[in-house]
Amino acid sequence: MDETSLTRIAQALERMAPAPLDAPDFNAASAFVWHVSPDRLEPVTTVNRVALELLLGIDRARDTLLGNTRRFAAGFAANNALLWGARGMGKSSLVKAIHGQLSPEFPKLTLVELQREDLPSVARLLNHLRAAPERFILYCDDLSFGHDDQHYKSLKAVLDGGIEGRPENVLFYATSNRRHLMPRDMIENERSSAINPSEAVEEKVSLSDRFGLWLGFHPCDQDEYLAMISGYCVAYGVDVSDQALRAEAIEWQATRGSRSGRVAWQFFTDLAGRHGVKVT
Repeated sequence: MDETSLTRIAQALERMAPAPLDAPDFNAASAFVWHVSPDRLEPVTTVNRVALELLLGIDRARDTLLGNTRRFAAGFAANNALLWGARGMGKSSLVKAIHGQLSPEFPKLTLVELQREDLPSVARLLNHLRAAPERFILYCDDLSFGHDDQHYKSLKAVLDGGIEGRPENVLFYATSNRRHLMPRDMIENERSSAINPSEAVEEKVSLSDRFGLWLGFHPCDQDEYLAMISGYCVAYGVDVSDQALRAEAIEWQATRGSRSGRVAWQFFTDLAGRHGVKVT
């Protein structure tokens, strides 16, 4: 093989390999999003979140996660957390709100969002975070695994860390609608068709067991739904009578066919717009 051919092969391999990530400037923001192809940490100067005190009906999960995060930010031991349960009940909002609540007290507490499809790159990300002086909450929203999905194996690098162990300055928070991160029919199918049913799903189901904290989120009742909206009205100065607010809010949730924190916020956004109040 001539020298020209070798040069072309070397150039092709160089293009295929991910470019090395420059040392991130974690002073640029308190939150980042991890991207691949090429690897980079994009700073987020304004995080899309609501104040912690506006998240109602999830008091136990709020207090538990806040305490866990505060201990981690202060340099003490803390658990990875799986926030699972009903849609729209504030799982991802809670993670972002707690980070916002603690950031003034702990300026080195940094939020890094990781997409589920980028889990195979997590080892490279951890290498960059491990060397930094900051404390990182690595956050993955809407985490779940389907049939023949092998991404869950990459997650073990975050939860267990392999031979190196999870970096002491990294904590992992995930949200999911599923407690076991995989479809129930997949669990039942593998149990029914395997020679040893318990071993057939142990590896995937046990992934949830690697989270030290399981925080469940359940559908809200009507009183909690209305309390959420009233809290938003007070916080943003929207003046409307209790009777009118109740009637409109109930009609809104009837058209949606569900009640949740997300539905409450969507109704309030519409209400605030009609009253000429800006919501940020």
